[in-house]
Amino acid sequence: MASPAKPDPRLYNDDLAPAVERKWGTYSIFAMWMSDTHAISNYAFAASLFVIGLPTWEVFLSLLAGVTILHWFMNRMGHAGHRTGVPFPVLARASWGVYGANIPALLRAVMAVAWYGIQTWLASEALVLLGVQLAPSLAAYDHNSVLGLSTLGWIAFLVMWLLQAVLLTRGMEFIRRVQDFATGPVVWLVMLALAVWLIAKAGGDISLTRSLTGLSGGEQLHQSLIAVSLTVATFLTLVLNYADFARFTPDHRSYRRGNLLGLPVNFTAFAVVSVLMAAGTISVFGQAVSDPVEVIARIDNPAVTVIGALSFMIATIGINVVANFVSPAYDFANLAPKYLDFRRGGMITAVLAIVVMPWKLYSSPVVIQYFLGALGAFLGPMVAVILVDYYLVRRGHIDVDALFSADKAGAYYYRGGFNPEAIIAFVPSAAVSAVLALVEGFEDVAPFSWVFGMVIGGGIYALRCAKVRTRGELTDMPIPSGVRADGVLTGPTAE
Repeated sequence: MASPAKPDPRLYNDDLAPAVERKWGTYSIFAMWMSDTHAISNYAFAASLFVIGLPTWEVFLSLLAGVTILHWFMNRMGHAGHRTGVPFPVLARASWGVYGANIPALLRAVMAVAWYGIQTWLASEALVLLGVQLAPSLAAYDHNSVLGLSTLGWIAFLVMWLLQAVLLTRGMEFIRRVQDFATGPVVWLVMLALAVWLIAKAGGDISLTRSLTGLSGGEQLHQSLIAVSLTVATFLTLVLNYADFARFTPDHRSYRRGNLLGLPVNFTAFAVVSVLMAAGTISVFGQAVSDPVEVIARIDNPAVTVIGALSFMIATIGINVVANFVSPAYDFANLAPKYLDFRRGGMITAVLAIVVMPWKLYSSPVVIQYFLGALGAFLGPMVAVILVDYYLVRRGHIDVDALFSADKAGAYYYRGGFNPEAIIAFVPSAAVSAVLALVEGFEDVAPFSWVFGMVIGGGIYALRCAKVRTRGELTDMPIPSGVRADGVLTGPTAE
């Protein structure tokens, strides 16, 4: 079928169209990973592995193994995003259908909205600390409660909300410039300074081989495997929507080199600093401190508190931009492209982030476990369907024009705009993954639930699509690796 000359307005707008400007070079992708990995939560995760009893060297190896797996996934999804030039919800139309793509897009958006609100609130907590440090009289407004937040807490939250709204509605190119020079590098400077101070204060008394809790060899191996799996699971959201960023790279080398520097190299280095800091806090404070903000507070120096609070506020904004804003902005725009663009989708994200009252969400372990945990269990199957479709079923040949066609005879219209094969693969695999992640009795395998979901979902989808290949509707052409830097090639045979 010939691709339509004009895209359907129900599926197309300028933000969802194949990228024209491709300015995200190696450093921009590297800076994106700095923004996302330099998080308080990632510091706490690395430090917690040390606290539960893994020796420092084993923490390093576990995180390196996990992030190496992630690096492989990112390069695979990056190829699809770069070659087609379209964001994740549009890329998903090839496997899910032009309307069915809203299923993975909305599930991803719900997770992003929840975490966008939580990260905004966490940043506002640093702003509260900063405000009280600079003006102690403000502490009087931090003791009441209005819907779960104090007056000062509400002011800080809304200030952070407005600051991010101004930043995020300026578009992807503005986001790139901000992250290149602010969010990632700033936290590195603060973390390195804290690590040097702690090591010096500890007199270099930091062991790389000691287990704090005396874990047995078998238990150390078990905890190491869990660490590998959780490292991958934490970033599966970004695997799913990595096309949102790779689409802006000028060539394949840009995202590949950026991924290499930002993941195995940068993430491992950040983990090294985090664990050394955690080990240093034992000697300096007499206990392991897994929160860098608390480390700053314990130093009890106003200048350090101000600089540290500002730095982690900037870091949180960077994380929100990369992990929790870009994706839902595109995901919501994909719902009604005629009326919603990237900026309007972003504002929907920001408004919903207030509605969910993230401080209540974050303060309830039950809600976090069952709401976000259940959604997270769906990530493995969704990633599997998209990658199996792109690499094994279509061999990398996607008609980009057909992604924007609602013609019933279109390549990706399937049945009513939904691909039944994707749904058939997703439902049972997501159910198995959710049961393993949430039901009591499966605690030992819960950290690996995404693996089961991915294998089952990918396997079912591949088997269901095999009959399509046997009918000759798809060919075994080699996966293309080249693409012009000045444009996106369309059509099933374009090179």
